[in-house]
Amino acid sequence: MSLPAPVVERRRSQSSSYRRPRSSGADDATIVTVKGFFLEEIDEQRATVPLVGYCFMTGFLNAVCFSAIFAWCASQTGNTIQLSIAIGRLLDKEPDHLYRLSDRLALISLLSFILGGFVGRIGERVGYGARVWLVCGTLLQALLTMGAAIALWRSHMPWYADPGSGPVWTTVLAFLGYGFMSASMGLQGVMAKRLNTQFATSVVLTSIWCELISEPKLFHLRRVVVDRDRKILTILFMLLGGFSGRCVLDEVGPAITLGIAAGLRLIISGWWLLIPKKTERKFDEENDNGFEK
Repeated sequence: MSLPAPVVERRRSQSSSYRRPRSSGADDATIVTVKGFFLEEIDEQRATVPLVGYCFMTGFLNAVCFSAIFAWCASQTGNTIQLSIAIGRLLDKEPDHLYRLSDRLALISLLSFILGGFVGRIGERVGYGARVWLVCGTLLQALLTMGAAIALWRSHMPWYADPGSGPVWTTVLAFLGYGFMSASMGLQGVMAKRLNTQFATSVVLTSIWCELISEPKLFHLRRVVVDRDRKILTILFMLLGGFSGRCVLDEVGPAITLGIAAGLRLIISGWWLLIPKKTERKFDEENDNGFEK
């Protein structure tokens, strides 16, 4: 009777082309981590840098449009009143049916601002404090600003209006550029407002001046008062933005100035990635007798 042949175990050499399939667990964990990072809510109380950047951009862009047309792309109070006056002229004894250039510019700015503000409501889907929305929303502001730069570059319109003269942006492309600027301001205003900080009114200063003057701790100069100091920062950076915008505009013109503004918005967009996420804060609670613990 013959025995079966012995079984020989063959070991694969180290040089074999066989590779262990890569585990997808690490990749999935990385994806989840990145997704969670972008969807987490930022701590708006520690977002001073990008928010003062918003205030700076308000002054910067307003310097460009006011130098050419004596109108603002951010503050819509004047545009609203101007349109109401235009409607009131229709009721004069001798009705004025002339659709003036300043009225057209005011209407374009107001409608574009409102449209940009409605675009800002997209943040409701992911959360106004979500990192992904703040990054993408600010990036959209940069794209609108770049669109304004291209439109004004192609319009070949002058950037400066002489005292006593009227607006110098009179072409369709110039109107389009002005609309892009106003839309970016509307989007910025809604994004800052919904963060509910002292920088909420990043597009106007009237309410900030009123709040600062009425601040109970305005003259407490030897201590840090967060609310008061942030109002002061809002005013200072808006003034700095207007000053910087006018200086740059005098050197390179409106198209390049708006191109620089778009680059600054890109920096602000990236800065939102550096803001820490919001953590739970413990506040003092009152006990049953109404006294603080």
